[in-house]
Amino acid sequence: MLPEQLGYIAIATSLIGASFYIRDIFVGKTKPNFVSWFFWMLAPFIGTFLQLKAGAGLSVLPVFMAGFVPFLVLVAAFIKGNAYWKITPFDIGCGVFSLLALILWILTKNTGLSILFAILADGVAAIPTLIKSWKFPETETAAGYMPGVFNNAVGLLIISNWTFSIYSFGIYLIALNLMLIFFIYRKKLFQNSP
Repeated sequence: MLPEQLGYIAIATSLIGASFYIRDIFVGKTKPNFVSWFFWMLAPFIGTFLQLKAGAGLSVLPVFMAGFVPFLVLVAAFIKGNAYWKITPFDIGCGVFSLLALILWILTKNTGLSILFAILADGVAAIPTLIKSWKFPETETAAGYMPGVFNNAVGLLIISNWTFSIYSFGIYLIALNLMLIFFIYRKKLFQNSP
């Protein structure tokens, strides 16, 4: 177990990654999907609250930053005006399903079950961006997702009380961010293959 103060690294690395992503919004390269980014903001904020309630300490900083960065991305996209990906009926369906999962999460009094619903809500909200990253990787910036891998790995290394409610969201976020990074870079990785 590493010292909890290393959780502060999450703040710096998240803000650095966010600065690249937000810069690319303003230059017109990156177009975030509002459905994904809204729920990526909401679910980690609720997850942070529940993890703190379960007894987490500074290990919760990466999850908090996983909500704060989407908040900054949404603000940048609204300021830019046309910096968003077209929302489809599928995106709306994912958003509705995510909202239902969040409501179930809030209504359950079981912290472990609540975290599971939060992960489900966040995962379903990620589907539109996963699809967009697969089909149109040029509309995403991988640097915005890299801190999510690093920060949550550090968060896992400073956990002192290994319970599902405390470690599960971090593991999920590592897997999601790795998948997004792979989707963004896969064409470049495989275009040079023989």
